[in-house]
Amino acid sequence: MKFKRPEVEQASIPLAPMIDVVFLLLIFFIVTWKFSRDEVDLNVSVPTADHGDSSQRPLGEIIVNVRDNGVITIDGQQYSEDDLRIRLQSIAEAYKDKETGKSRQPIRIRGAGQVEYERILDVVDLCKEAGIWNISFSARRTQ
Repeated sequence: MKFKRPEVEQASIPLAPMIDVVFLLLIFFIVTWKFSRDEVDLNVSVPTADHGDSSQRPLGEIIVNVRDNGVITIDGQQYSEDDLRIRLQSIAEAYKDKETGKSRQPIRIRGAGQVEYERILDVVDLCKEAGIWNISFSARRTQ
């Protein structure tokens, strides 16, 4: 007796969905890389420190860059002291804690190594005037 053999389907990999997934991942990484790059001003070379806490960045932290020439930038946009005061006050108002009345917004100050210390203190004073108390400073580890 002659039996009919079932035909085996050829194995194939559907490429169209795999290409779609790869392009979506590529777009995601390009977009997130762009945002993380905008926050850190490449013209600011922070000083080095032997000791310090290498904590993770808090979610929503705003990075204030102070360049060698004293120019203050946030996300690549330059601010005068008055403009920075207005921006910090609006941020502090948006993130004000109802119980304590203080802003919960974290600020990180990245001051260049050669910037005058007084310029960094100006930014700290502006944060204090706005009601922001959660301030940290950036430094590189010595190698």
